[in-house]
Amino acid sequence: MEKKSKSFYVLTAFFALFILFLYGPTLTIGILSFQGPGGGLTFPMQGTSLNWFRELFQEQAVGDIWGSFRRSFALGLMVMVTTVVVSVMGGFAFRKRFYGSGILFYLIIASLVIPSILISLGVGLIFNQLGLKIHWATSGFGSQLTWTLPFGLLIMFAVFNRFDKSFEEAARDQGASPWQTVRYVVLPIIAPSLIGVGLFGFTLSYDEFARTLLTAGSYNTLPLEIFGMTTNVTTPVIYALGTLTTLFSLLIIGAFLLTVWVLGKRRARFGSDAGQGV
Repeated sequence: MEKKSKSFYVLTAFFALFILFLYGPTLTIGILSFQGPGGGLTFPMQGTSLNWFRELFQEQAVGDIWGSFRRSFALGLMVMVTTVVVSVMGGFAFRKRFYGSGILFYLIIASLVIPSILISLGVGLIFNQLGLKIHWATSGFGSQLTWTLPFGLLIMFAVFNRFDKSFEEAARDQGASPWQTVRYVVLPIIAPSLIGVGLFGFTLSYDEFARTLLTAGSYNTLPLEIFGMTTNVTTPVIYALGTLTTLFSLLIIGAFLLTVWVLGKRRARFGSDAGQGV
């Protein structure tokens, strides 16, 4: 057996510390959420129970947990759909160079380097100046798109940059119209990337705080509600909420990954059937 060098163990230890640093806080919150009824916000734990999870489903003295969850979920879906649609359209538009495309590209990605709180403040000021009501579904929605759209567009730019145009040429040679080529050739090929863009859009929206802070209006999204709870909730119920929202996020990611896997299997089976048909 080959003897491993010292650098292997050093890098392994460094990687283990990195994983601990990355997921340690989440694991700590998960553990503390199972405190007993008399437990507090810190170790040592005072027994174990599901008490604080039950508290989440009872009427709360403060906060609007489930209302804020519904708003965050709805907003996430709105942002996801819009990000996917606009990103695909932008990807098609940038397949060919046009006048001002370079400037437009840098304007698109510029919002990624602007401090998020300034974006939130700017959107809020614009709505105030126009006499429009600040609301999570309008100003909050627009503010979050300045965060999700650049990511979606960058992904689609990369996808179309390496897209094999011979598939489209073959479809046109067979008499397909431009819309049929897009629907039956291009979209199925880039479907896994579209799922990735949708996942980016939803998850970035679901936990966005800074760009929603000054644009959500009178009703909080879930991140804003959790932040408000940190100032007046002194029980592990906030940890239980954090654990459930983390599990929900993992469930969403798992659903997206499962969809990608199913699409991959279907594509492989279709390719195999087509090859046998030939």
